[in-house]
Amino acid sequence: MTQPVAPRASSPCTKLCILDAATGLCEGCGRTREEIGMWGSLSETKRQAIMATLGHRLRAAYPLRGKAVAGP
Repeated sequence: MTQPVAPRASSPCTKLCILDAATGLCEGCGRTREEIGMWGSLSETKRQAIMATLGHRLRAAYPLRGKAVAGP
């Protein structure tokens, strides 16, 4: 008989793991180094609360990302 598989923890990871020294954020997902390190031990409720803030964090940290830049 097979063992039941535990559900995977929610994760915003985009596999673009670059920690920005200026902002302290991962450029891919927007989490801090501390959040990334603690992720597996956080409750699902806490992970969901953090994930709800990530879009705003990334837009605030990188306001020009994803916007077309006008040429000369």
